[in-house]
Parts: sequence; structure tokens; C-alpha cells
Amino acid sequence: MSKSLRVDPIKCEAHGLCAELFPERVSLDEWGYPIVDSESIPRELEEHADRAVESCEHDLRPCSES
Repeated sequence: MSKSLRVDPIKCEAHGLCAELFPERVSLDEWGYPIVDSESIPRELEEHADRAVESCEHDLRPCSES
């Protein structure tokens, strides 16, 4: 099963920590809100993704794909 990330735009407070911790899949728009790449996360980057999710208090969540 592969993993990807999604953001809850309603809860996001645009701190930008997710992009700082996981720039391989998260960038920021001009207002500081995350733009999440929907591609599957390679196994070698999963630890970075987990750290970004754990550090985000509001909006970044993992989702699984079959």
C-alpha cells in the first residue's frame, strides 16, 4: 500500500512548517498555504512525510492508496 498526503484547507493556518520539513512534496502558495503533491510517497521519503504530519497541528494528514 502506498501513501500520499492531503491538506485540510479549512483547518490550515499557513504556518509553512510542513513545506519546511517535507519540501519534496509540499510547497507554499503566495499566501503561505501548502500545495501538496498528490503523488505517492516513496519508501525512502516516508520518514520525512511522517515528521511533517506529526509537526502539523491542524491540516496535513496521511492518506493511503491501494
